[in-house]
Amino acid sequence: MSTSGVTIWLTGLSGAGKSTVATGLAARLRADGHPVEVLDGDVIRTNLSKGLGFSKADRDTNIRRIGFVSQLLTRHGVMVIVAAISPYQAVRDEVRAQIGRFVEVWVATPLAECERRDPKGLYARARSGEITGLTGVDDPYEAPSAPELTLDTTAEDPDHSARRVYEILARLGYIPLSSEEPS
Repeated sequence: MSTSGVTIWLTGLSGAGKSTVATGLAARLRADGHPVEVLDGDVIRTNLSKGLGFSKADRDTNIRRIGFVSQLLTRHGVMVIVAAISPYQAVRDEVRAQIGRFVEVWVATPLAECERRDPKGLYARARSGEITGLTGVDDPYEAPSAPELTLDTTAEDPDHSARRVYEILARLGYIPLSSEEPS
């Protein structure tokens, strides 16, 4: 299947469900024959952005790097799914402008739910004072001002969230609407 590239940028707090939704969406798109790459924030920090800290400047550099890779892949017809906290609106807007074909999805899971989930133990460590600069605790998270889609992972399961992203991609013309999807 011929696909025009697009970057689907999932942003939200740690533990919001970005990676889980990205994985489900990627499987669905691949099953339809679309070329897909998932750029997970944790994996990028381990490889492409190794050595960066968590200052605002380092976070911005990390997001710009992810944006650069996304732009290259998008330009070559790949559907790129980014799952990264990306806490600052200005850098997300900069990356959107650089890429062009960009769909912002806010995984708007409340902080209390992210802390309850705490899959990496980061919130517990931040609350105990062991770490500082955690987004949502003592570092800001700037919610998107106009995302194409907002997900509430407390009210819907990951499969439903992935299906909603798939549907917005179809409505925006990035993929054909599947015969099994409502029109």
